[in-house]
Amino acid sequence: MIAIIDYGAGNIFSVKNALDFLGVENKLTKDKDEIINADGIILPGVGAYPWAMKMLKESGLVDTIKEQSQKKPFLGICLGMQLLFEKGFEFEECDGLGLIKGEVRYMDEPDLIIPHMGWNELEFNMECPLTQGLTDNTYVYFVHSYKAVCDSENVVAYSTYGGKVPALVSDGKTVFGAQFHPEKSGDAGLSILKNFAQLCKEGK
Repeated sequence: MIAIIDYGAGNIFSVKNALDFLGVENKLTKDKDEIINADGIILPGVGAYPWAMKMLKESGLVDTIKEQSQKKPFLGICLGMQLLFEKGFEFEECDGLGLIKGEVRYMDEPDLIIPHMGWNELEFNMECPLTQGLTDNTYVYFVHSYKAVCDSENVVAYSTYGGKVPALVSDGKTVFGAQFHPEKSGDAGLSILKNFAQLCKEGK
């Protein structure tokens, strides 16, 4: 079972619908025991970085997330991906979960239309279990105004929007993050979620 963390700041139903479509057992939950007993965890997210971290802290799940993300496959989506990093600077400086080294900053390149919204191509930087079966000319769907600033060794795939935007990140072990919305990215996104589910199954 994949636990989709329901902490009040997530695009939870679209993620659940995608997993349901794939026939993957999943549950929306904020129960610590269910998260601990899950085979994998997804952290969705929409809204502002400091508000989402506040909601996570109030849910009492921060320590559980930090512990469980080191034991089983963990996927952050959109804002949920940004929360994986050490700090965010949306409205104010705010500590994140610190699961991947780096920061999240405003996309302030000249002449860019912000937010970055729409389909963009993935440029693969390294092999990753989540990208198995994907090829060049893979497009996914983005909606965001902030981007991760991190080492290339943590970037599985980029997209180009003004400059290189980390699109899929990993700690190289159990933690993954997608800046785009796999649940809204057609066959490519479903493939990523299916690969994540398979990774969770293999870890049982």
